[in-house]
Amino acid sequence: MRQKTGKIRILCYGDSNTFGYIAGNGGRYDRHTRWPGLLQEFLGEAFQVFEAGMCGRTTAFEDQTEPGRNGLEKVDGAVKAHKPLDLLIFMLGSNDCQVQYQLSAPEIANGMEQVLQKAQKSNSSEAKVLLIAPAAMTERIAGSGFGSNFDAHSVEMSKELAREYEALAKRQECDFLDGTKVTRVSETDGLHLDAQGHKMLAEAVSEWVKRQKWNLPGEQG
Repeated sequence: MRQKTGKIRILCYGDSNTFGYIAGNGGRYDRHTRWPGLLQEFLGEAFQVFEAGMCGRTTAFEDQTEPGRNGLEKVDGAVKAHKPLDLLIFMLGSNDCQVQYQLSAPEIANGMEQVLQKAQKSNSSEAKVLLIAPAAMTERIAGSGFGSNFDAHSVEMSKELAREYEALAKRQECDFLDGTKVTRVSETDGLHLDAQGHKMLAEAVSEWVKRQKWNLPGEQG
């Protein structure tokens, strides 16, 4: 394998938890608090991290009240805006659990599979893929401002995504990370990561990235 020249280019494609939505006040965490920004800091100058997070984004389903949140339709543009990419990181599925979609966990995984396939075709070179199952919601969401969008069934669906995504990762021959095992949603709304949750996720992803072989100058093995 030829030695890599230039930086390792990484795209983080996700929803409000990649955007950095702040539970409780609706603001946005700064770059140094959001997990993609922290990932950049943890990895250092040999890597370049791009973030493409959007509130309300689904895997492949259209929000009838707020159009433009279909992840399948937007992924091509996100990839082409930053290609060539060496690593594609995806974390979607929470919004698919909304009451309006009435989806099962396998149906959400099918939408995620379409996103993976389209993204890889859009990139101009072969890239590693890391699929992250979003951290499961908690019952606290019922008492939050999102209580009308998510019900008890939504919470259960979010807990089932990790199993479906792990099976999907095996089918697509990509890597998998269970968000519920490495981070946590906030006590405020039971859906969004708080600052500590972003840090925990960034640390877990950083550790995974550092275990990979990138053929960088001076890299051992």
